[in-house]
Amino acid sequence: MQIFLDTAEIDELRAWADTGLIDGVTTNPSLIAKSGRKIDEAIAEICTLILGPVSAEAVATAKDEMIAEGRKLAAIAPNVVIKLPLTPDGLRACRTLTEEGFKVNVTLCFSAAQALLAAKSGAAYISPFIGRLDDAGVDGMALIHDIRAIYDNFAFETEILAASIRTTAHLRDAAIAGADCSTIPTKILDAAYKHALTDSGLKAFLDDWEKTGQSILG
Repeated sequence: MQIFLDTAEIDELRAWADTGLIDGVTTNPSLIAKSGRKIDEAIAEICTLILGPVSAEAVATAKDEMIAEGRKLAAIAPNVVIKLPLTPDGLRACRTLTEEGFKVNVTLCFSAAQALLAAKSGAAYISPFIGRLDDAGVDGMALIHDIRAIYDNFAFETEILAASIRTTAHLRDAAIAGADCSTIPTKILDAAYKHALTDSGLKAFLDDWEKTGQSILG
């Protein structure tokens, strides 16, 4: 499964860029606003740090304006993916931009029926929001399973990009469910490293090694 970071913070991305773990980045208007930067400058810098797909979101709500914004965002760098909302106008814009050769990430997906429409509109990615469904008392992970089954049934090439990941359990379960990618905040990626038994096991190994008085480097 590909791992994307859900952030527009350059310092966060720079800290993880050389790990080889990050396959892409997703941003949204809220993340750009939080960064305090102009969207074109932020996306351009992100694209120099992460060579995989970088989602940049249009903010228009009407089809023609979405298309115009999408073209402008895609011109920032060749790895930009245009992010559009799962609305009638968003899907129409997705179709047009896809036919023009751009990649589109359709976001704010909360049902399998929506995901089906996005795939038929040519979306390169669909972003189902797991955590927000859980917040509403709905099993968000069940949606990933449903989309996976539908896409496999009809050989859709749209990739499932699990979003609104709140815990490492979400990350694990999305991988088990067959999501192609998960986009996560850096705190979840950092937490994915950690386990108490790893820490205690390493401490025991190092304590025993210190008793030998040896040095591997001499």
